[in-house]
Amino acid sequence: MSQTARTRPEASEQALSEAYDTALLDLDGVVYAGGNAIAHAVASLGTARSGGMHLAYVTNNALRTPDAVAEHLSELGIPTGADDVITSAQAVARLISEQVPAAARVLVIGGEGLRVALRERGLKPVESADDDPAAVVQGFGGPDLPWGRFAEASYAVARGVPWFASNTDLTIPSARGIAPGNGAAVEVVRIATGAEPQVAGKPLPPMHRETILRTGAKRPLVVGDRLDTDIEGAFNGEVDSLLVLTGVTDGAQLLAAPPQHRPTYVDADLRGLLTGQPEVVEEGDGFRCGGWTAQAGSEHLELAGEGEALDGLRALCAAAWTAAGDGTCELDGGKALARLGL
Repeated sequence: MSQTARTRPEASEQALSEAYDTALLDLDGVVYAGGNAIAHAVASLGTARSGGMHLAYVTNNALRTPDAVAEHLSELGIPTGADDVITSAQAVARLISEQVPAAARVLVIGGEGLRVALRERGLKPVESADDDPAAVVQGFGGPDLPWGRFAEASYAVARGVPWFASNTDLTIPSARGIAPGNGAAVEVVRIATGAEPQVAGKPLPPMHRETILRTGAKRPLVVGDRLDTDIEGAFNGEVDSLLVLTGVTDGAQLLAAPPQHRPTYVDADLRGLLTGQPEVVEEGDGFRCGGWTAQAGSEHLELAGEGEALDGLRALCAAAWTAAGDGTCELDGGKALARLGL
């Protein structure tokens, strides 16, 4: 994938599950929501897997172990082994292991997922800044993480101990709504110490490196619902991506996406893995996909035609991204999106 600014979604004559050897799938908002499988996810993934595509599940959540994630997916009807799950805890544990002595002590501010990942790298989790740690690591610890854990991290970081974070997602979805994520916890220690952590999770390179090392993917496709983690992570790793509209990203955000947030493909849900992708072609002053033609006006994105709503969205992406170039499209796409029901 080129790092030049993408100006339109790409086409694929092959089903994506045939064009790519491995799907690197985000979980929340892609495979499940609130713990329950998203519509069409189980059947689509089963078909992709039976056709020979390797499925790997890539999550920034460092709380649960790969075994726990695999068990959850299997209960949903998606047979998964622990080796098919890659977490930001694993990525940050590798990052730490490359910078501290073998069997070093690491102060853990987080949950069991971090501890398991550190032990996998031969490191020893400890609980206090007074345990002479060689590093401090923060990962999501769930809603019951005691406030005093942030103080322990702050004491160690203030003494000059290297500081690492599994990820810096400010929020995390829950069954009751949006809750503070690990990034919010990292901000607490940052404010107390003025220091900056090394971060491993999406969209940064250590997480992508971890997925490739663990999956052996030769032609991976990142599948996600977030532009700023999943799609930017694919951009940073120079691999292709599929955005599904089952999670947090809406049409307006997609049209306004800067280059690093523009996916290779756009589809409604994981059924998009099982099909080809239509071509978006330049036509006069605009772009056509299916029965729709979109163009950039002086103040608005304009849409004409009829057909599948997703084709209209793809045409609008081409008009918006071309108009934006290396920046962000500031044209109003509200009326066009409303016409598509998006």
